[in-house]
Amino acid sequence: MTKELRRLSIVMLAMFLALFVSTSVIQVGQAANLANTPGNRRALYDSYEIQRGSIIVSGTPIAQSVPSDDVYSWQREYVDAAMWAPVTGYMNPVLDAKTRIESTENSVLSGSDENQFFSRIDRALTGQVPRGSNVELSLDADVQRAAWDALGDQQGAVVAIEPSTGRILAMVSKPSFDTNTLAAHDPDAVNAAYDQLAADPTQPLTNRAIEGNLNPPGSTFKLVVASAALASGRYTPDSTFPNPASYTLPQSSSVVSNAGGGACGGGDTVTLATALRLSCNIPFAELAVELGDDAIREEAEKYGFNSAFTMPLTSTPSTYPSTLDAPQTALSGFGQGQVRATPLQMAMVSAGIANGGVVMNPRMIDRVIEPNLSVGQEGSNSEYGRALESNIAAQMVTMMTANVQDGAASNARIDGVQVAGKTGTAENDARPYTLWFTGFAPADDPKVAVAVVVENGGGQGQNGSGNEIAAPIAKKVMEAVLGK
Repeated sequence: MTKELRRLSIVMLAMFLALFVSTSVIQVGQAANLANTPGNRRALYDSYEIQRGSIIVSGTPIAQSVPSDDVYSWQREYVDAAMWAPVTGYMNPVLDAKTRIESTENSVLSGSDENQFFSRIDRALTGQVPRGSNVELSLDADVQRAAWDALGDQQGAVVAIEPSTGRILAMVSKPSFDTNTLAAHDPDAVNAAYDQLAADPTQPLTNRAIEGNLNPPGSTFKLVVASAALASGRYTPDSTFPNPASYTLPQSSSVVSNAGGGACGGGDTVTLATALRLSCNIPFAELAVELGDDAIREEAEKYGFNSAFTMPLTSTPSTYPSTLDAPQTALSGFGQGQVRATPLQMAMVSAGIANGGVVMNPRMIDRVIEPNLSVGQEGSNSEYGRALESNIAAQMVTMMTANVQDGAASNARIDGVQVAGKTGTAENDARPYTLWFTGFAPADDPKVAVAVVVENGGGQGQNGSGNEIAAPIAKKVMEAVLGK
């Protein structure tokens, strides 16, 4: 072989290797980026030729792909669509739209995740049909059904959490919608359905469990204020406060009262434990002023207030605002004024108390199952932080148990089980009340923490209460967990 021919051969080999490497990088390494390039319709069509993985709950798919007879190859199909809509969201290839888990876990479900690189190579070499991985959620189908049925036709939400891990067991929001209507391959029909849902004043597209126009937490926030008081070392459950029948807010002419209109039980003074058990507003307004807004905010933030959580759905931060004035601080003592919370956040408050004062980060994914049925990734538990020392958490448990056993949250009682809880009936100016319950069970060995919010007064305007409407819903959810 001549020197020139040898050189030409080396150049040709180098060019071939460069071409091979570059095409391999583009077709495999950069597949996800190319698929997500705006306007790349060919890549869009090709991406939907891959059978998308399923979203699985309790061993059963709640979202899966079935064959279709159009250019998108697969049609997304949802089971019990409205019940799971706030969790799964929807995926529409025609509009290239994805929401909720369909969006946050898109790379895994579509098979384009970088962790699935070798799986894609293996399936290509062995001639197997390409497909995405399945995502198995932490939610429990029976608990979700119990929450869905218990909420009935009410507008509101339910969240149930495993206190020791942060695993979400149920997430329900009503009103909801049929995700199948937004996953159809008819763009005109889908756009019409979406426009109708978006214009609905009840906001069915909003997941009230974790986002939206947040509600004042009402008396459920007394748990945070009581925590701040006990954590300060200046108060015990037996600390006493003046017990008037009405209370004028500091630096204001506005007057607040207890729910019953009178004093908090008998006597000129009332203990912290009794004020929590009877859910009295005035003692907690007095306590909030004594503590100051900085101390309450600091404690609230230990439970997660003023933070967003990604589980992988992202929550709207619950808020305890900075620099409240004295009247607003007093109102915050019983969850009114400018305080706002999601059901997720109030479930985390109960879960933190139940877990000996340690607040866990909420999570929704247990594992990713690859096409060959191996486990690719597993969800892991992580601490958000400590809100209370264990001995103070135990005092909170005792007070919350009394609240259910012989107090304002009596409708959450479960025969043979000690339940810890707190109700809330939040005012909204002249609008119907917002009704709350948060708690956990069993009180001595917590398996589930739950929060329930019912909006629009539960259909009773300003006459309903958290104990009357929200507590029985929470009871059914806790029973569903304890009965497994």
